[in-house]
Amino acid sequence: QVQLVESGGGLVQAGGSLRVSCAASGRTFSTYAMGWFRQAPEKEREFVAAISWSGGRIIYADSVKGRFTISRDNAKNTVYLQMNSLKPEDTAVYYCAADMTRRNWALSDEAQYDYWGQGAQVTVSS
Repeated sequence: QVQLVESGGGLVQAGGSLRVSCAASGRTFSTYAMGWFRQAPEKEREFVAAISWSGGRIIYADSVKGRFTISRDNAKNTVYLQMNSLKPEDTAVYYCAADMTRRNWALSDEAQYDYWGQGAQVTVSS
C-alpha cells in the first residue's frame, strides 16, 4: 500500500507561480514512478507530468510544457510540481499518482497508475 498526500495548492493571480507537493509513505519511494494529473470543473481528468523513479525520464503535457517542472526527492519521499506563468485555464484539482510497476518509465496514461492522492485545489484568477 502507498499513501499519497498533496499539499501546497491555493489561489494565485494569472502569471504567478505555485508549487504543489506530494508526500508518499508505505513503500520505498524510489521503487515507483510518479505522475501529476488534474481535473477542472466539468472536465475529464487529464495528464500533466510524469517522472521515473530516478528522474531520468520526464514527460509533460503540451499545455504545460515550458511552464511546469516536475521533480522528486527520493530522500524526502516527495514529488513536486513547480507551476510558473499560471493561467486561469490551469485552475483544477491536482492529483499525484504512483505507478508501482514501470518505475523506469514516465507515463501519461492514468490507467497505469495504482495509487492516488486526495487532490489539491489550484485556482488561478484572471
